Amino acid sequence: MPELLSPAGNREKLEAAIRYGADAVYLAGDRFGMRAFADNFTLDELKDAVLYAHTHGVKVYLTVNTMPREAEYVYLRAYFEALRDVRPDALIVADVGVLALAKELLPDMELHLSTQANATSAAACRAWHAMGVKRIVLARELSLEEIKEIRQNTPDTLELEAFIHGSMCVSYSGRCLLSGFFTGRDANRGACAQPCRWNYHVKSVTLAEEKRPDLPLTVEECEGESFIFSSKDTCMIRHIPELMESGIDSFKIEGRMKSAYYAAVVTNTYRMAMDTYQAGNYVFDERWQRELESVSHREYATGYYFSDSHEDANLTEIDGYIKEKAYLATAVGYDPVSGEAEFVQKNKFFAGDALELLTPGKTGIPFVSGELFDEAHTPIESTPHPYMHFFMKMPFPVKVGDIIRSV
Repeated sequence: MPELLSPAGNREKLEAAIRYGADAVYLAGDRFGMRAFADNFTLDELKDAVLYAHTHGVKVYLTVNTMPREAEYVYLRAYFEALRDVRPDALIVADVGVLALAKELLPDMELHLSTQANATSAAACRAWHAMGVKRIVLARELSLEEIKEIRQNTPDTLELEAFIHGSMCVSYSGRCLLSGFFTGRDANRGACAQPCRWNYHVKSVTLAEEKRPDLPLTVEECEGESFIFSSKDTCMIRHIPELMESGIDSFKIEGRMKSAYYAAVVTNTYRMAMDTYQAGNYVFDERWQRELESVSHREYATGYYFSDSHEDANLTEIDGYIKEKAYLATAVGYDPVSGEAEFVQKNKFFAGDALELLTPGKTGIPFVSGELFDEAHTPIESTPHPYMHFFMKMPFPVKVGDIIRSV
């Protein structure tokens, strides 16, 4: 059974991923991770996060996958020394200097090679393995057949990890200079401003390279928006059998900058699909696709798995983000005698609204909101205040951590 690896941009997202079925999570400290603008974790928060995950039987992989400059190594050395007390299950690294320092200071630490290192061949994977890498996070630019070939030509002691869902990059697995050009924020040191996903205002323009006039690129503005760099998002939910039989050891979900709702829904959906396949009664459930359509995303595609980028993961010309359903509340308690549940509000809704409950191992369960009560059990018409606690009688049992969302 491959591992299901989910993003954990902060503590709330970590708990959501674990609650909804992750076998492992990946996260970053407050330095040297490729998502510098995620909430991330201080050293004390990392300790607590690792303890929480291990208590629930879940592994924690810590990203240290920037490309540090010379002056940063003194701080990296101190950071690695401090990690001796944190005890994550592995470090995800991209730079050979970082790898060497980790081996020196943390000799017992398992090391994973980041997708930033762009491993695209069995020869590269074997070379990294010889340097002490336990797992390769393969470059997104590989097809499924290429991944199978790499698996056949690498030792069983080397694990392979691949992204199966989430944002892709217009550049080569994140090695991009566009952010630095526009803003001075270095994408290769964790500070990417994601200018490939900005909205560029243009009128209709057709570009063609002089020797390829039959391959024009149309840049078109639609309803005031134009996304001329941004790629589609990967979604492999319809291809679980192929993935399960590919030899990939870990299925990775992209999205440390996304919401806790995203972490819960995407993890839950792939968990259901993987478990169904493992049980031997696999039939694709269209509700799985509906679940993934409920989170924030761009137009879905299968990336490079089955085609070249210009055929499937090609740049999206006019489509922006497809917004996720409203995340309304999280359950923090349930009384089976009265059938009443206590929730913490995320967004406002009214009594009588059509809603759905998301619980681990199931797709959204529709229901209509009944009477609402505040903390003093005074009837209320709606839940207007951020993070307010309220009570609602439910037509079915509720678990702590279950999510209420809009329909």
